[in-house]
Amino acid sequence: MSDLVVLGFDHIDEAAKVLAECHKLENEYLLDLEDAVVVTRDKNGKVKLHQSVHLEAAGTSWGLLSGGFWGVLVGLLCLNPLAGFVIGSAVGAGAGAIVGAFSDYGINDHFIRSIGDTIPPDTSALFILIRKCQPEKVIKDISQFKSHTRIIQTSLSPEDEERLKAAMSGHFKPHIPPQ
Repeated sequence: MSDLVVLGFDHIDEAAKVLAECHKLENEYLLDLEDAVVVTRDKNGKVKLHQSVHLEAAGTSWGLLSGGFWGVLVGLLCLNPLAGFVIGSAVGAGAGAIVGAFSDYGINDHFIRSIGDTIPPDTSALFILIRKCQPEKVIKDISQFKSHTRIIQTSLSPEDEERLKAAMSGHFKPHIPPQ
């Protein structure tokens, strides 16, 4: 089961910096993210979602490949595989983009927008859905951003949430499980 953590930041670009740090931790195999979304709210109060998984691009790519494949097959039957490839690729890419635009993956976009509407103007928030992590190492690394961070919502256990709060307030003590 994945855990959801929503962190709020006082600066509009801070959530993107923390997400970049999370991606670095993913490359070190300390963190496995299922989904991550940066939410920014500008000075006028307009909320923008910055998805880490771009479903339109993924849908377009998949549609291009599958449409090209099926286009070649149909084109072979009509004795014109090149035309089938071109037409199939174009139709597949368009259909894939449309399907990707209306798809939702990971964290529910309606939930993200409802929380995003509550953050103050000219600030940001980071929504991360975590499959697995090495909590002591991740919390220690992320705690460098503690001066601008507040926990908005989490699905962590009460003990883990308290450890995260302690890390954000500067009173972090690593938890060493009994052996």
